[in-house]
Amino acid sequence: MNKGLMTSGSIWKHIIMFSIPLLFGNLFQLMYNTIDSIIVGQYVGKTALAAVGASTPLINLLISFFMGLSVGAGVISSRYYGGKKVSELTDTVHTFITFSFIFGIILSIIGVFMSETFMIWMKTPSDVLVEATDYLRIYFYGCIFVCLYNGATGLLQSVGDSKSPLYFLAISSVINTVLDLYFVKNLNMGVKGAAWATLIAQGVSCVLVLLKLMLTSQPYRLKISKLKMDKKILKDIVNIGIPAGVQGMIVSLSNVMVQSYINNFGSASIAGFSSALKFDNFLGLPVNSFSLAITTFSGQNLGAGLYKRVKEGIKITIILSVVTVIILGIIVFIYAKECISIFSNDPEVIKTGASVIRIMVPFYTSLCFHQTYSGTIRAAGKSIPPMVISVFSFVVVRQIMLAIFMPLVLDIRLIAFSYSITWSIAMFITLLYFKRNNILEQN
Repeated sequence: MNKGLMTSGSIWKHIIMFSIPLLFGNLFQLMYNTIDSIIVGQYVGKTALAAVGASTPLINLLISFFMGLSVGAGVISSRYYGGKKVSELTDTVHTFITFSFIFGIILSIIGVFMSETFMIWMKTPSDVLVEATDYLRIYFYGCIFVCLYNGATGLLQSVGDSKSPLYFLAISSVINTVLDLYFVKNLNMGVKGAAWATLIAQGVSCVLVLLKLMLTSQPYRLKISKLKMDKKILKDIVNIGIPAGVQGMIVSLSNVMVQSYINNFGSASIAGFSSALKFDNFLGLPVNSFSLAITTFSGQNLGAGLYKRVKEGIKITIILSVVTVIILGIIVFIYAKECISIFSNDPEVIKTGASVIRIMVPFYTSLCFHQTYSGTIRAAGKSIPPMVISVFSFVVVRQIMLAIFMPLVLDIRLIAFSYSITWSIAMFITLLYFKRNNILEQN
């Protein structure tokens, strides 16, 4: 039961050793869509690259709600694990895996039948629409794999195991890359080939992580015969997870609305902006990894009543994430054009993407503070405040900015500025809330 516990020992070591596998695991997960973009951009063309980029915000929207629920399950299971409550931990695992299976089926059905309608709503250009719809529809065939994988991974991470998901993602990423090249380059399947490669690879990672849960000797072992949904535990998961899920869904919806602004600039700009967002996601990897680390760390230590360790963990997480982002940000800022040229050799695509990167990179340290404190607040069982702050900053303020200024300044760089400014706003509000409400003292 002590395996993966973070309630004693070096805080630096716990957070770093837990975050490193998370960082590489998130990198491999990000590489699914990134590899699709690189291969279709190089072997098919900028229209195909734009198709993959145009469908990505919608994919994120429709799985964000479930990912928020995974946060809720992780908080609950980490606190049970830290408090050594074996029975409750076991029930949490089986409840959430059952829920993940059902949610994945529902999401697949909605996505498959509504793909073209969704892309039309997003004002996808006619030269991109067919390929974007094809990519999106095939992706949704495999949503059950995505939900089960992320559900099982969240549970493993909550008990301190961030290495196993990394190994499984490494295997599936290699499979995805090999199949991408074979389907797109050799079989000339275009964006459909990239989508099928992703689906197959995600299926493999799903099977592997479920086998890990089924074969472990720990109290969180998954048994098919025990799959059911405990009403009380599901309620606890929902109480924490729904605000996080609504936050993710609404923020993703805002990104879909932002995509409709981007789509007005044509396929080259769509390709350039979507390529820049790949590196935006890349810089977000350490931020998200350290954020999940402090959430798990705080959950276990709050469950054990160790509040001083949580305070020290916050400071350490801030230092680690800020230093990492500054180092990576400098590299990406200097070599912005070279970064975008990985996806396309088109001069207009490179120009647009590089300008977007250089606008967004300097503001990434604000996300380090926002994500770290938001993760701690959720671990304390208060997931509504981070939701409200994120929705206000990333949705309300961002959309107001674009609605007012886009008609006056028809420049795609304004969209990049809207991201940077709202990140800073979210940071200041989150810090203010944490300090004024004495979150740890209340808990």
